[in-house]
Amino acid sequence: MKKNFFIIFVLSLLLVSCAQEYNQVYKSSDYTYKYEYAKECYAKGKYSFAVPLLQDLVTIQKGTDNAQECLYMLAMAEYGMHDYEAASEAFKKYYQTYPNGYYAEMASFYIGQSLYEGTPEARLDQTPTVAAIAAFQDYLDLYPNGKMKGTAQQRLFTLQDKLIRKEYLNAKLYYNLGSYFGNCGNDGGNNFEACIVTAQSALNDYPYSALREEFSILIMKCKYELAQMSVDEKKLQRFQDAEDECYGFINEYPDSKERASAEKYIEKCKEFTAKAK
Repeated sequence: MKKNFFIIFVLSLLLVSCAQEYNQVYKSSDYTYKYEYAKECYAKGKYSFAVPLLQDLVTIQKGTDNAQECLYMLAMAEYGMHDYEAASEAFKKYYQTYPNGYYAEMASFYIGQSLYEGTPEARLDQTPTVAAIAAFQDYLDLYPNGKMKGTAQQRLFTLQDKLIRKEYLNAKLYYNLGSYFGNCGNDGGNNFEACIVTAQSALNDYPYSALREEFSILIMKCKYELAQMSVDEKKLQRFQDAEDECYGFINEYPDSKERASAEKYIEKCKEFTAKAK
């Protein structure tokens, strides 16, 4: 018990001593010493100590030989603290200030990387994802043979997959809503039409998506549901359109889990069109 108390007491003294030392450095007007202390904190991964010092030094060191390193360390320290918004702004500031600087390429990459780390899950607004894609594309345009080329390309694929997933969730939501919420017109089906438009747009924008079949399933189902809900003067055309969609789906995905549904829809469409004739 006494041994544990002694250890806690010693650790407390060390913490107090460290805090006092840090406060003295922070208040010091010896900027060379402050800069070296900030570098030491940064090197040891003590980013919460390094950031306030570097924020103070960025302005003070402007125009000196240490200015570039100071700003870049600040950006990296903020990134290390997972303050990705602040980090992306700091990396952007570095690149804008020193486009030919020693750390320019890595700053350009980390603008995108910081935004990438801050992107939300697919169901949320994807504005940050679009910004991250643009930043990585800027990096690849500026440094087509850059050292981070492979990572940037992989990040682009991951971010694009997130956008595709968002489009799929939007389309699926329209499908699930169906005729709910009273937002369907006289012939019904506005949600189904919205699903079709969203899914087809995603297929056009991302033709090689891993979710291509899932989008196609939604389109097929929505066209059939839309035909069923239509007013009489639109039914024949829409059932024919649904039948064509089902045949196209089977041709493209002959082993799909939804093949049986497609075949069932075809029979239903044929029944209607035969009666209509």
